[in-house]
Amino acid sequence: MRIKAIGFLVLASLPFCLVRAAVPTFQLSAGGRTYTLAGSDPASNASTTIPTVLVPITLSFESKQVNGKPFVLDAGPDVAMLLRSPIFKDYAFPSGNVTQYIDAMLRTTFPKASNWHTLLGKPEIEPVAISVPAGYGYVLSSKKEGKTVAVVDSEFVEKQVFAQIPEQAGKLVIAFAHNTTYYADADATVCCTWGTHGVDPDTKNAFVLASFLHDTPSIVEDFDVQPLTQQLAEFFYDPMYDPQQYRHRQNIQGNTFPAWLRPATMHPGDEGVCGGTLIGSNYFLLEPTDTNRKNNFPASRPFLARLGGTVFHLQNVALLPWYTGSAEPLGTTYSFPNARVLAAPAEPCPPRQRHNGAPETTFSAIPNSRPPNGHQLIGYWTGYGIPGPTPPARRISPQWDVIIVAFSTPDKSAPDGTMQFHVRNGVTPEQFKEGVAYLKGQGKKVLLSLGGGGLYFTFDDAKAVPNFVSSVAQIVREYGFDGVDIDFESPSLALAPGDTDFKHPSTPSAVNLISALRQLHDQIGPQFMITLVPEGSQIPGGYPSYGGQFGSYLPLTYALRDILAFVDIQDYNTPPLQGLDGEIYQSQTVDYHAAVTELLLHGFNVGGDPKYFFPPLPANKVAVGFLTGYENPETVTKAMEYLITGKAPLGTTYKLVERAGYPGMIGAMFWTLDADHRENYRYSNTVGPQLHNYPAAK
Repeated sequence: MRIKAIGFLVLASLPFCLVRAAVPTFQLSAGGRTYTLAGSDPASNASTTIPTVLVPITLSFESKQVNGKPFVLDAGPDVAMLLRSPIFKDYAFPSGNVTQYIDAMLRTTFPKASNWHTLLGKPEIEPVAISVPAGYGYVLSSKKEGKTVAVVDSEFVEKQVFAQIPEQAGKLVIAFAHNTTYYADADATVCCTWGTHGVDPDTKNAFVLASFLHDTPSIVEDFDVQPLTQQLAEFFYDPMYDPQQYRHRQNIQGNTFPAWLRPATMHPGDEGVCGGTLIGSNYFLLEPTDTNRKNNFPASRPFLARLGGTVFHLQNVALLPWYTGSAEPLGTTYSFPNARVLAAPAEPCPPRQRHNGAPETTFSAIPNSRPPNGHQLIGYWTGYGIPGPTPPARRISPQWDVIIVAFSTPDKSAPDGTMQFHVRNGVTPEQFKEGVAYLKGQGKKVLLSLGGGGLYFTFDDAKAVPNFVSSVAQIVREYGFDGVDIDFESPSLALAPGDTDFKHPSTPSAVNLISALRQLHDQIGPQFMITLVPEGSQIPGGYPSYGGQFGSYLPLTYALRDILAFVDIQDYNTPPLQGLDGEIYQSQTVDYHAAVTELLLHGFNVGGDPKYFFPPLPANKVAVGFLTGYENPETVTKAMEYLITGKAPLGTTYKLVERAGYPGMIGAMFWTLDADHRENYRYSNTVGPQLHNYPAAK
């Protein structure tokens, strides 16, 4: 292991082109890899003070109006408390260092550098104001507590900040919003994080973007400078990280580490969960000490520091030896400030398993001899190659009533709008057709899903509609599908600026897709099924905000409601959202499933505006979407019991508006039935009989 000082931060904005940037850095070699850290070389035993620019952000939200004006979250009043915190003031840390948070963290990382310091200078204050359009964020409020928290696109905020803050040579920009969490990848379903850090690609500024938390709703568990200390710690361990380049997989800069497992001893249930290859988790940049629940607000137990009569909440972070293993000149402490949080180095992630050759299940699927009762178990079928001696379709559990085949995708080699479908895993088209016919002969419905996650689909040109209709109709007829499922996820079908009325959409993709689906239905016949599987942001996200991805499926649902078979919202691809009771809910809870589903069942004011009321969808056209492995079967059965019968399980806080529940509701969807098979039918054997034993839906 060796350390090499390089004196300044470099960013390769173009191949072989190095650009001088802001803060001093040095290099560390460990485990056969070289890492760049911020600060001066520990071997120098010198003291370095990094000039800082503190940027409190005022966010104005177009999606939430108060007395005719945008709702405002202003970080300006937080500056005074932040300046009094251990980020800038000396504090006596348990490590024995009386200094600032970052200096103490680095000195704990390199304990033998006795006279070495890396300090943050007294900052310049440069406030910025950002107007957040409806498509880039929204505000959640707790009616009971009268408190708010915002959810905003981090990439949008970063760009807006540096449109106002020019290049700051030699300085670290510390930007922060008030009571704000962020989503990544310009996709609200990739949520949530308290911030990001690295090098801005346009200004070349070294920066940290985070949040200051004060008087938040109780569902937010972190406090005051906890998000800022987390992102500052990660910046000094990875100052060259460029979040935009990482998201788009282009010219990636920054440090990568051996893939690490989350410490399950801290968060039971995280056994075997891979955190990623970065200092923080991939996309979310969460610490190994944070909870690992996608879609929810980050949370972890803080280190409490009393300074000047104020208690500050500091993030317990994993130190560099936790990622790389201890070796000279690194110390043997794995977490900071509380050294007891992580007692041993990270364990490596196991190789990713592929399931083409998945082992035979050890349990049998429960037969279904009940007559149809209107309640259905819906599953996506992705692999076609369910293992066993008999054809795959014959091995699907009889509990599944609707099988949705994933996916048909746009054909990039054909005219715009043309869709294509290919069978997989060694199954011939003839064998697959025989499988579809077999399933239909068992009384199942078999649909074809169009789209899929990670696929960008746009339908801007009306001339593409005939290509879409003819290509989909040909596939449906060739394979014998009963209908199609629409799964164009964010950012596909995002609403255009100025499109504010779901009843009269002007976004070309929405208008053209509505037209195409109606033509498809008319061409094939009244028995042709059309289903929608929106992400959380695409329907319930339209309650707090309407624009961009938020509420993008509302025009489709409203315009096609007379010919829709059902809608099943993905309760696993979703950010925190608000229920009709005015409270905030997070995924993986009965409360969340009840609150989000009842938005469709009861209707809601789109964007919170009573002028745009989305009418309720009939219960026999509503299902709930779950993810195998993400949601446990017990939560699913409790949620379905509550929604269908109105009987609330113990501990439920959301009260259904319709206290008797919705007996006519269809049931549950799962992504995927392949995974359910591999997991010994633990979902279909539990939820299927539950649904099939209810009284017939009316």
